[in-house]
Amino acid sequence: MALLFDFMNGFHDAANSIATVVSTGVLKPQWAVLWAASFNFIAYFIFPLKVAATIGKGTIDPSIIDHYVIFGALTGAIAWNLITWWYGLPSSSSHALVGGLVGAGVAKVGTGALMKAGLFKIVAFIVVAPLLGFLLGSLLMLAVSWLCFRSNPRRVDRRFRRLQLMSAALYSLGHGGNDAQKTAGIIWMLLIAAGMTSAADPVPTWVVFSCYITIALGTMFGGWRIVKTMGQKITKLKPVGGFCAETGGAMTLFFATALGIPVSTTHTITGAIVGVGSSRKVSAVRWGVAGSIVWAWVLTIPASAFISAVAWGIGHHYF
Repeated sequence: MALLFDFMNGFHDAANSIATVVSTGVLKPQWAVLWAASFNFIAYFIFPLKVAATIGKGTIDPSIIDHYVIFGALTGAIAWNLITWWYGLPSSSSHALVGGLVGAGVAKVGTGALMKAGLFKIVAFIVVAPLLGFLLGSLLMLAVSWLCFRSNPRRVDRRFRRLQLMSAALYSLGHGGNDAQKTAGIIWMLLIAAGMTSAADPVPTWVVFSCYITIALGTMFGGWRIVKTMGQKITKLKPVGGFCAETGGAMTLFFATALGIPVSTTHTITGAIVGVGSSRKVSAVRWGVAGSIVWAWVLTIPASAFISAVAWGIGHHYF
């Protein structure tokens, strides 16, 4: 189930990595997903496992973890991912997983299960990540516009088509580095609960490797419903805008991963896309679409927590 969630994470969040590069016409969809999946996996060799440690030991009390809690958490996260994918809403797989852990933990022992310091950082970055993406995306767009003010538009477009390959690669690195570790943290929880490893031991290599492979495979299959929302419905992007959005988003993900904070790649790139659009003019952003996305963000943790609590109850009483 953990690897199924990891696959769904890649499938659901492929839009975050490829929406801009597809919508600007820089890569065809089939090549875009292969490009993103490759860099999802390469992140395995780059980022330390700080995010896995936060998920494994910083969300709910590790002493209450058993297979029923993990079953409930993963059921809540997978169900919410499927619901939002069906409606084409770019919600957060990361926060669905956190909501699932919270719901199952509270259902088992009450609110005493919650690790408040770790959860506070995660909840704070629900706001910080898109704001930082917005700020960096808009600043990069303004800087590029100023630098290229007297340049030939066709030459600028051609140059940024090449640069967008680099920015898409960077964003996919950040996506793999932050998101694959969340599933690794879940499997680590199970191994600790089963007595097969201890909290003082590092995450086993086979766990991390399998999580990176699985999220890359999920990205290869891509969630096309969400690609349309991210790449076309929020604002109309050109290669220069796609480059600025992806680079601003990647910088935000690298920063959060270095701090060991599991953030939403969806929130981050959405904020960056809105920042790029609004830097041109406020009316360039379809604020109604952006508003519906924000509602999906607000509902993610409580909705996945509720589904998780129900799943924990069913699993505990009938299996």
